[in-house]
Amino acid sequence: MIEMAENNSLKVAIVGGGIAGATIAIYLSELGIDVSLLEKGPSLVNGPPICHLHAGGNLYPEISDQQCLTLLAQSIDILRLYPHACDYRPTVIAVPKNHSSTPQELLPRLNKLRNEYQRLIDQDIANKQLGESEAYYQLFERHEVEWLAEQEVVEKPKTLQEWMIPVAKNIELDKLQFPLIMVQEYGLNLFRLAATAGLVLQENRHCQLFMNSHVGDIHPLPNNGGWQIDFLQVDQEKQLKVDYLINAAGFRTGIIDDMLGFKRQRLVEFKAAYVTHWNENNYCWPEVIFYGERGTPNGMAQLTPYPEGHFQLHGMSQNITLFKDGLVASTVQSAQPKLGNDFINKIDKSWAENEINLRSQSAIDHLAAFIPRFSSATIASKPLFGAQQIPGGDPSLRASDVSFEGERYARCEIVKASSVLTAADEIIEQLIRSRLLSPETSKKRDFKVTQQLKEVDILAYAQRLTEQRDYPMALADINVPARPRCEHG
Repeated sequence: MIEMAENNSLKVAIVGGGIAGATIAIYLSELGIDVSLLEKGPSLVNGPPICHLHAGGNLYPEISDQQCLTLLAQSIDILRLYPHACDYRPTVIAVPKNHSSTPQELLPRLNKLRNEYQRLIDQDIANKQLGESEAYYQLFERHEVEWLAEQEVVEKPKTLQEWMIPVAKNIELDKLQFPLIMVQEYGLNLFRLAATAGLVLQENRHCQLFMNSHVGDIHPLPNNGGWQIDFLQVDQEKQLKVDYLINAAGFRTGIIDDMLGFKRQRLVEFKAAYVTHWNENNYCWPEVIFYGERGTPNGMAQLTPYPEGHFQLHGMSQNITLFKDGLVASTVQSAQPKLGNDFINKIDKSWAENEINLRSQSAIDHLAAFIPRFSSATIASKPLFGAQQIPGGDPSLRASDVSFEGERYARCEIVKASSVLTAADEIIEQLIRSRLLSPETSKKRDFKVTQQLKEVDILAYAQRLTEQRDYPMALADINVPARPRCEHG
């Protein structure tokens, strides 16, 4: 049993057990707050595909420097909370010759991020989660890449040069601008993160989990006394009365808003990533990003490595990751954007086999344009998929966290997983302002609750989740057992 500090009689309900709801439940219950977490599925954190920390927003050249700096700090926080969910491997950023930008244009932002990372380390040495600050990024000119292509692949790479060898041996150099950039942006493993959250909350006496639960109605209690939640768990009608409500329902957040009569502008976007197997390259790769213009045939291509030759693919074009009519907006009449029935059927039921095959093969072809040998990759399973909400009307927004209605309702609106702790901090501050929580309550930043778990237990649970969700077990496995050295030069 995980022991927490006692707080007070405050009772909080969280609707939605995705990464936002589960993480906020960990955070609040660690403070001794009694939390009820309602999740419609059989397990936690089973939403849109998570594969990348976005530690600096380097995948998104179109977003602001401030969003990038915010994502850097938030990514460090999420690594400290979920250390066993991290895949410690760097990311290569390649700019194609037909792209409108150049690698050199990225350097001022990368220098800002490197300096900010050092500032965060100076502030707290525990923030040193991405290696040495001077090695936050490294440039590789063409002659260096050509030299690395002649070297032997290292089974367990430790230096940035060793990580670059598989890329150098397989990439189509004539299609790219130089230098290539390697950044200490790591992977975030969906299944190990889900396992961590599940193990913590199942043993936490301050958190009551209601799995397979569908919320039917929520209405306010008299005299601003909180909320009554009516829900169905399996076939049993149940009721909760709580002081505070957190809406963490993901892309269905607007349904709860509509239930309570709250207006909110938002977008919802359906996306998918494709799971493939490349048998001839069963060794450690970095992640590789080829910049491209979103929504065009030349949209960004993303190769995310897993053990045993498995790769997750994104291609930001309409026939791969993006979907026609897959980005929808709320209306004056409803805070819930309406996805088409085809998307809802994918989320709640299943995909058509022919669409899995067609889109997965399109993703393979998209990556093979830069890595020709990847054309021999095969489809390994159904896609990773889901819908995400984006508050407001800007689909490029990436750093977002929480909004409020009155003193007893928070709406968690993260776009990237790393933003969730910022949302939790703001909820604590609002609870204190509303006098629902003692002003002496401090925000927890030691993260001992998740760090005390054993990696072997997390891995075993994560592997069970891949089996239950019908994905290859390798997606839960650990590619490199130890964090790589970040040597420069």
